[in-house]
Amino acid sequence: MTARSLKTLVTCAAAVSLGLVAVAPAHGVEGPAPDPHDPKAMRDMATAIAVTAKYADERQALKDGYVPQGKECMTNPFGVGAMGYHYVKQSNWGSMDPARPTALLYSTEKDRNGRRRLQTVEWMSTDRDQDLKTADDRPSMFGLPFDGPMPGHWAGMPKHYDLHLWAYKENPAGRFHNWNPALTCPGKAGAPAKPAPEHAHGH
Repeated sequence: MTARSLKTLVTCAAAVSLGLVAVAPAHGVEGPAPDPHDPKAMRDMATAIAVTAKYADERQALKDGYVPQGKECMTNPFGVGAMGYHYVKQSNWGSMDPARPTALLYSTEKDRNGRRRLQTVEWMSTDRDQDLKTADDRPSMFGLPFDGPMPGHWAGMPKHYDLHLWAYKENPAGRFHNWNPALTCPGKAGAPAKPAPEHAHGH
């Protein structure tokens, strides 16, 4: 791909990305969002969406090394909402590259072909000192700080920071909020409760 065609692709993806942000009801969005006047943030968002679009096909994610992690759909233990199913590419752990997300999050439901739908792209980074009380190494992307530090979500997962981009599923709480209050896991219903301290930033 030539530099010119890549630039065109990124520009088009940025326009789509901005369009999606624009149609979201303003009154329903909480938490941070990238500055639309920040060229790098807009380019990085466009890159993330352009690169991950192929993973709408779950088979492509598996082919490229994204492996299902955790045995269950992840539900919010501290309040309403869910994330869905995490598919993690271990070689992308700690990546600060918009084109190399650590995880892809898929839907609880399956389509008529028995495949899950891509909903979210996520970056994860280890908390350097593994102390939840300190956050001096908090990363950022798209001009936004990562959420955390927080405990691991499954066996062997370290205390970490993460950042979600709901690129393929509307999130009423905001495009960069970690939990989607419109989702529930199969057989589970979120009970109203106080947000978890480690998710207080609400990305």
